Amino acid sequence: MNRRAVIQELESLGRAGITHLPKRVPTAAEEPTIAEEAGQGTPAATIEITPVDRQAREADMAQTTRRKTKQSATAELDIIRQEVASCTLCSELANTRTQTVFGVGNPRAKLCFLGEAPGADEDRLGEPFVGRAGKLLTDIIQDGMGLSREDIYILNILKCRPPGNRNPAPEEAAHCRQFLDRQLAAIQPEFLCLLGAVAAHNLLETTTPIGRMRGQWYDYQGIRVMCTYHPAYLLRNPPAKKDTWQDIQMLMGEMGLEVPPRA
Repeated sequence: MNRRAVIQELESLGRAGITHLPKRVPTAAEEPTIAEEAGQGTPAATIEITPVDRQAREADMAQTTRRKTKQSATAELDIIRQEVASCTLCSELANTRTQTVFGVGNPRAKLCFLGEAPGADEDRLGEPFVGRAGKLLTDIIQDGMGLSREDIYILNILKCRPPGNRNPAPEEAAHCRQFLDRQLAAIQPEFLCLLGAVAAHNLLETTTPIGRMRGQWYDYQGIRVMCTYHPAYLLRNPPAKKDTWQDIQMLMGEMGLEVPPRA
């Protein structure tokens, strides 16, 4: 094999992900030829692939890992979704719901928003935060944070609408906790934003007023947690929007996001 053929063969091995070649002991008949091809020197024990080739290969491997991880998260969420859809642990909710409201968004989101329970619009459409409060949350995500709903994941403490939009009962929240914890374990978010007192009190098991919980970081199973007002509260109390914007800016700072310029 001539020098050009050897180089082409090595480049082909490099693209295939092979970084080293074992040292081969030549036969007596082969030894002079190998020495000539190597410039009359001793053949190297290993042949290194260039840094550029290695970086490209590592990038491809990382992309494949992310894709497989996202696929596995999606599969796990689908399993939990089916279990939620058939759940009858809370007989009143199971008998009065139109459908369960599981969650929506990026299955490997860095950030999750957690509300309290579905409302009438959510119960009808099967998706969280689609009514007036949902539109305000979308504005916060898109206009405030410069993200989209597809970038994050949105879910609730309860997966069924409580009759009359009442607050979740403690036993109802306890029944749904197993599903919520499994959702978060599948998604593996780094940040969790709790929307309103009901979500904050249920998840963090506290009775501290939501106004006093703002501006602080909490931990839930290794996830960094912050609390702010529920969008429905902001619709009733517009002056509180400036407080929520402060919370969102704090969240963005921790996430490494730049605050977009205001129009």
